[in-house]
Amino acid sequence: MWRAFFIALGIMAIIVGFESLVIDSANIYSDRGSSAKEFFSPSTIAGQTTITWQPKEWFPWLVLSVGTLIVIYSFTLPQRFRPSGD
Repeated sequence: MWRAFFIALGIMAIIVGFESLVIDSANIYSDRGSSAKEFFSPSTIAGQTTITWQPKEWFPWLVLSVGTLIVIYSFTLPQRFRPSGD
């Protein structure tokens, strides 16, 4: 079970690394909650907070390398814990 968890974690890190290589910035929307007035009157603008995230130049390469190391290491785990008599 741990092996599958770490493989999934490594693959997710690789995907995030490739995505951050492609994008320039990402907008993260956070909803502050809605009031009854905003619910009944669709003409009002819902209160959203926007955060713009721009990855540093080194970030995609770091996440790609860490994800790759996690996947490679998790594939070698079964051989590490095998008894030496086999």
